[in-house]
Amino acid sequence: MSAEPHSTLPPVRLHSDAELARDALVAPLFARAVRLARWAGPATRVDVGGELVADQLPAAAEELGLDPADEDSPMYAGQAWRVAVDTGLVDVTEPEEDSGDGADGAEPEYGTAAPGEDLPLLSGGAPSDVLDLWLAALDTVLADAAVPDLDDLVDALDAGGEIDFDRLDWNPQREADFLDGVLANLYLLSVSEGAPGDGRVPLPVLAASMIMSDDMGDPSDAVLEQVSDAMMRLDDQFRQLEPIGLVDYHPVDEALMAEADDLVDADAVAGGPGQEDDEDITRYGMVRLTPLGLYGVRARMLEAGVEAPAIGELAGKGADALLDAVSYYPEEAAQAEIEQWLAGRELPAAVAELLAAARGDDEAAPLRRLRCQQALTPAGPEAEPAVRAVLDDPQLGGLARVWLAEHGAADVPAPDGAMVFWLTVDTIAAQLAADGETEELPLLMRSLTEHHTGFFDAVWRVEHPATAYVLEAMGRLHPDKKAAKEARKAAFKARSRRP
Repeated sequence: MSAEPHSTLPPVRLHSDAELARDALVAPLFARAVRLARWAGPATRVDVGGELVADQLPAAAEELGLDPADEDSPMYAGQAWRVAVDTGLVDVTEPEEDSGDGADGAEPEYGTAAPGEDLPLLSGGAPSDVLDLWLAALDTVLADAAVPDLDDLVDALDAGGEIDFDRLDWNPQREADFLDGVLANLYLLSVSEGAPGDGRVPLPVLAASMIMSDDMGDPSDAVLEQVSDAMMRLDDQFRQLEPIGLVDYHPVDEALMAEADDLVDADAVAGGPGQEDDEDITRYGMVRLTPLGLYGVRARMLEAGVEAPAIGELAGKGADALLDAVSYYPEEAAQAEIEQWLAGRELPAAVAELLAAARGDDEAAPLRRLRCQQALTPAGPEAEPAVRAVLDDPQLGGLARVWLAEHGAADVPAPDGAMVFWLTVDTIAAQLAADGETEELPLLMRSLTEHHTGFFDAVWRVEHPATAYVLEAMGRLHPDKKAAKEARKAAFKARSRRP
């Protein structure tokens, strides 16, 4: 998994550890593993590798309350046992490999199993202990999900009983990387602005995200076939991942699979025909990460060195770290992070710290000041003394006047012309840094410039590092052609004055 700093992964809202631990304990596969760990005892027999011997699987299935008439019940019991062993919920002592299998008439020797030393953590440990064990279980399930279908494995067996990996066309690392990539894309689609309210992503859209590049035009038949193949792999994998609590999955309609060799068309890859017929797109499969799944995928990305922020993790850090980080967050997420940061502090001191962190002449400073202004917006009268203290500050005086005026404060001194022009440059620089050249920005430019006669004759002299950059943007974007031309001239003067 990989991601670029700041821009690739927006911050995620996670449930509390206590809530997530409760979710983990009721995830069907993990709950079964826990039950088998408590069931294990002196009579439990295991083979080499720690697997339950075949004649104990029915008893394990009965312990789990599985239907004895269901031929898959022993398989489910074996899977739960494997999770229990891999997570340390069960300790196994394997038999000696040369202990015999009973073929010569002697009784075969088996290994033994007992509840593991980590099992008490589920009832007496911290929520983080439960989550660590669940993450270990998730590793096991993801490894199983990356293994080809059993029928494919049987077909790939050669005469000697060995798997012909060339014939199978299965590369374990490639399959694991593919599944990690799918989960990373699902995570990104889940936390990005504009994500569907219920978090559900159509399976064709997710499969296409692994096959098609962003700049690819209409998909060819060959590409659609690749997407269909990826969907089939994902349909099987998500069925395996749902019992561990990672995803909620609505599988591909089996009737749809039988209708055509290629499951998807270009409309399905784009999200469905006009994305209007919800029932139709649901037939292609829908998946969402659960709250526990968001936690799990993020934990794996962090382990891989990916920067994956979460709302609330900056609460214990300084205002400089807060403003630097939230400068790159979507506005709603930035506000949520700021509110949590403020919640644990005395307001006057916190406001003074925020204002101090907003100063600077570096490229990121305008956006820090914008986020600082956003942070101060809900502050009440307690903040006024700290705000008034920076009225004479050349970088913060304009921000302070705006806040005081919006909060109905008395005796707010009027800014001089230099401060007005400086604040205009700073505001546009911050908007460009936050959102780029949006449709709303030209309107902001018009609003900020039309009330000042001779604006462009004066603004190029402003001692702000972004003056020329802002004027060049105004030359491109200002909705008034005459003003845009004046902005370009002013930008040239500013560049000449301060290369």
